[in-house]
Amino acid sequence: MDDREQHQSGPRSRDKRVQAFFFRTEAGSEPVREWLKSLPSHDDRKRTGEDIKTVEFGWPVGMPVCRALGGGIYEVRSHLAQNRITRVLFYFDKLGRMVLLHGFIKKTQKTPVEDLELAMRNKKKHERSQ
Repeated sequence: MDDREQHQSGPRSRDKRVQAFFFRTEAGSEPVREWLKSLPSHDDRKRTGEDIKTVEFGWPVGMPVCRALGGGIYEVRSHLAQNRITRVLFYFDKLGRMVLLHGFIKKTQKTPVEDLELAMRNKKKHERSQ
């Protein structure tokens, strides 16, 4: 691949340390992809996507971008305009992929228990499907 071809196709996936992968429900939906598309602005989607990409290319990544929550779950932390914060919860599956389990706009200081529990349920579903 020459420089022009590489530039047109963007960074090669083999340059990634981990590959992001959207959790898929039994019905075939991808909740995190759908949530990302539903964010109110292009800038919100772009910022959150850039932070996921930072983890893909830079793993291991610590604060302020990424933090372990326990039980094998991690969060990608994105700061948006107007003091809004998004979180994307993920885990690493047995293939070493960064499986994006759940995304939400954070409204409280602590990660809500319901959001963490949903990510854990999705993690278990994904593990069973492998």
